[in-house]
Amino acid sequence: MFDLFAVQSLVELLITLAMVAVKAFAVVDAVSRSPQAFVAADKQTKPFWLIVLGLALVANLLIWQPIGILNLAGIVAALVYLADARPALQQVGGR
Repeated sequence: MFDLFAVQSLVELLITLAMVAVKAFAVVDAVSRSPQAFVAADKQTKPFWLIVLGLALVANLLIWQPIGILNLAGIVAALVYLADARPALQQVGGR
């Protein structure tokens, strides 16, 4: 028999795991960059990104709801880092 609630739970789990993976990747990438690279790329400081991305990851691990306001704000922060700051950091070569 087809169980719609099981499918919904599976979809929520997959979305949550994807969000955790994106946030974890962003945190690891930010940790691996030098503080001078953030300044050279004219982006926010390394401590700023580590605090924002770290809190986003911790919130996602504690609040296991993909549609919660903290998790949505966290994924937006991680995507902004990955789409804006990371390419600029790669150009200045700050590993």
